[in-house]
Amino acid sequence: MEAVEFALTAPVLLLILFGIIQFGLTLNNYLMLTDAASAGVRQFAISRSSTSPYSTTTSAVTSAAPNLTAASITITMKVNGTTCTSNTACQTALSNAAGGSASLTAAYPCNLVIFGIDFAPSCSLSTQVTDLIE
Repeated sequence: MEAVEFALTAPVLLLILFGIIQFGLTLNNYLMLTDAASAGVRQFAISRSSTSPYSTTTSAVTSAAPNLTAASITITMKVNGTTCTSNTACQTALSNAAGGSASLTAAYPCNLVIFGIDFAPSCSLSTQVTDLIE
């Protein structure tokens, strides 16, 4: 009798247990992404005199998130609301923007698959951080 009860309840208990573990890993990824975005926007905000602000900011984000797959992190940088996508575009935008805002948005795919069931198929972790340009 007890074996039958255990056989009926064990899958549900295991699903809950592995769900908690997977959610914890996803939360850890989100916290790491948020910290990396903060480090990146700080680097971006102080890069007015740099010749490669886009590259150094991207490197700052990926190095601040060592447990995340660098190729899967999507980074968007903006100076006073205008997106810049290269070193020259960012350098030009930053050169006359002292006191303005530098923002960085970082996104990373999340994985909520438990026992082969994808509980959030289009899940994406995203964070946005803004800092003043120095």
